[in-house]
Amino acid sequence: MTVNDPDVVAEVAAAFRAYEAALMADDVRALDALFHDAAATVRYGVGEVLYGADEIRAFRVGRGGSPQRRLGRLAIAAYGRDLATANVEFFRAGGDRRGRQSQTWVRFPGGWKIVSAHVSIEGSGS
Repeated sequence: MTVNDPDVVAEVAAAFRAYEAALMADDVRALDALFHDAAATVRYGVGEVLYGADEIRAFRVGRGGSPQRRLGRLAIAAYGRDLATANVEFFRAGGDRRGRQSQTWVRFPGGWKIVSAHVSIEGSGS
């Protein structure tokens, strides 16, 4: 298995950038398209636990957009041609506490999709 093939890392980096742009624009359709549409897809947020694409979609529609943020350090690692992780630090606008986001990406016939995501804020009780 090849770890960190530059072409695969570049593909996932592009998919991550598309995710970040959609998140900041509250482009729900684009966000939904970047998550694998399956019951096995999971997203743990700062205040929510979502199992399956249907719960994730319902959350996005009801929340009214993500808080704006700036990104810190981003680490993307690829394991073979079809699996990668993206881990990023972020800081919400007007705040100095560091947030962390991790995503697992899988290459499907329709492109790269997130199958698991976790978001947390340092020092957060929730």
